[in-house]
Amino acid sequence: MRVYADNAATTRMRDSALKAYVETAQKFYGNPSSLYTVGQEAKSLLEDCRAEVAAVLGAQPKEITFTSGGSEADNQAILSAAHWGKLKGKTKIISSAIEHHAVLHTLNKLKKEGFEIVLLPVGSDGIVRLADLERELDDKVCLVSVMFANNEIGTLQPVEEIGKLCRERKVLFHTDAVQAVGHTAVDVGKIGCDYLALSAHKFGGPKGVGALYVRQGAPLYPLIEGGAQERGKRAGTENLPAVRAMAVALREAADTLPETERKVSALRDRLIEGLEKIPHCALNGDREKRLAGNVSFCFEGIEGESLLLLLDDRGISASSGSACTSGSLDPSHVLLAIGRVHDVAHGSLRLTLSADNTDEEIDYIIEQVPAVVQYLRNMSPVWRDLQEGKRKYIL
Repeated sequence: MRVYADNAATTRMRDSALKAYVETAQKFYGNPSSLYTVGQEAKSLLEDCRAEVAAVLGAQPKEITFTSGGSEADNQAILSAAHWGKLKGKTKIISSAIEHHAVLHTLNKLKKEGFEIVLLPVGSDGIVRLADLERELDDKVCLVSVMFANNEIGTLQPVEEIGKLCRERKVLFHTDAVQAVGHTAVDVGKIGCDYLALSAHKFGGPKGVGALYVRQGAPLYPLIEGGAQERGKRAGTENLPAVRAMAVALREAADTLPETERKVSALRDRLIEGLEKIPHCALNGDREKRLAGNVSFCFEGIEGESLLLLLDDRGISASSGSACTSGSLDPSHVLLAIGRVHDVAHGSLRLTLSADNTDEEIDYIIEQVPAVVQYLRNMSPVWRDLQEGKRKYIL
């Protein structure tokens, strides 16, 4: 059996989105910036897609800028707010310790340029405390950037409350909603954000396309110079087939969201209940305030990379919260932020589900993960030391 359980990394492209992509590539091949009929037909379709994306988010079409994905959208939002802030003498940015690297690396760049960067801690549940944010908000702050949902442990942040605080203090608010859009209700009006980033391949669209919501009146400066596309804010000929596929996928995700959340959250809860029976393990993140499809565990006495490879050998595609899979020996910054010690953080597993997953697949995962964990523990000198009492159990 093959089980795909890494939907937080990327999703299968929806049939409707793939059909829209091919149709658009074949029939609407004109450059939207051209004045002749073929180009203007493409331009009209581009604006229809913009209106569709805006409608799902509760935004106005002119507040949507198409990008190459979530990372570009995050970068443009943060750098725009920072540039505006510097002009106003505001050079402090508040974010969280568990942000995606698209945010953290951008903030590191700004820190080298003289900005004060404050990374708020999170509790063991992986959630930012509003009191911590309130303490840091002062007249030096130009931007607050807190993600909607965490990509590793799935925790949902109190973005509406954060948005309210930022509006009261007249501070710009950016949220990385790449993991949230298409998987939980997202309304920019309710959130009160100035910027929101999304990426199509996280909800059944193609890779290489995304969007940035920018509240009307919020500062936005181009990252890419060139033509006047996207109202002069994002140069480069628009990738219309990908944009249309994204709009179609987003609309389908929105229309089926209540049903999908019910199904996927039931699968998630059954998977959590099955895996938490493994001795000396722990669920990462809040049990309730999490994405419907996210299951993240740490298992004591094993290495996450070995766990992934052996699960793959048994047909299960998953990922680890450990950065060792990207060539680093350091464990996930997210797991460390919620209080996992290095040894435990290395033994992490993230399973992220979609509506395509079945009860039979969940049963298979529940059967295979404990077997692989036990196999790895039987070979682990760390596990032997734990059993012999030479080390103390942490979990």
